[in-house]
Amino acid sequence: MDAKQTRQGIILALVAYFIWGIAPAYFKCIQAVPADEILTHRVIWSFFFMMALLTLSRQWQGVRAIVRTPKKLFALALSAVLIGGNWLLFIWAVNNHHMLEASLGYFINPLVNVLLGMLFLGERFRRMQWVAVLLAVCGVLVQLWTFGSVPLIALGLAFSFAFYGLLRKKIGVEAQGGMLIETLWLLPVAAIYLFGIADSPTSHMSHNPWTLNALLIAAGVITTVPLLCFTGAATRLRLSTLGFFQYIGPTLMFILAVTFYGETPGQDKMVTFAFIWTALLLFIMDAIYTQRRAWRAA
Repeated sequence: MDAKQTRQGIILALVAYFIWGIAPAYFKCIQAVPADEILTHRVIWSFFFMMALLTLSRQWQGVRAIVRTPKKLFALALSAVLIGGNWLLFIWAVNNHHMLEASLGYFINPLVNVLLGMLFLGERFRRMQWVAVLLAVCGVLVQLWTFGSVPLIALGLAFSFAFYGLLRKKIGVEAQGGMLIETLWLLPVAAIYLFGIADSPTSHMSHNPWTLNALLIAAGVITTVPLLCFTGAATRLRLSTLGFFQYIGPTLMFILAVTFYGETPGQDKMVTFAFIWTALLLFIMDAIYTQRRAWRAA
């Protein structure tokens, strides 16, 4: 890959993970809205935003290819449930003062990805990867054994997003068309819930201030833009290079939680964070060592 493509890829990766990292600040701005309602807005406005993007970029051929393949079409229904559940849990966690645990979930996620790759894709663990995963497991077990608590939110976010990524890899469709189909599967449920079931002070948009409605509509942009930047980065960078950027998001979440939103990591969380950060350090060191060996062999 040439230097220009690499620079573009790095910029796109930084934008994607930066937006994902500061997204909790956006959800805090609309925390008066219940999490399930925010999710419905996220689905509805993401659908219309994707429709506009696909029309402008003339990428409808990818959507038509998916529609002509029923197996992929119905597999995207399952991935839609996974990502919808992940979105709902993340929104709820952020707006109920569990941002630290949400950041822990996205620190754990790369290790879960490696584990799922071994179980479902036949990928082999290197020795240091085994050590990293075992350290992460130890961190959760120590929290359970010593403090009697389990980081359920973190594990729920890590595993739901990891299984979503695994399923999307198995389905093998491009990001834009796949996301449109996923939001299309979720759209009827979201619309019925928002316009027919939800009954809260914010569920009737005609009664909301225009500023709140604008923020709710922006959920489509917050959802879609970082995904498109990530897709663009993935086509310009090696996956091993892209992997180093994935820690930006949870790091920014951690800083936001402690610095701006008054969350204090208890002793149980700090023990788990210490294990996870050590595991990730080993994980990164192993990746660098493996990449350098590959370069020397080439």
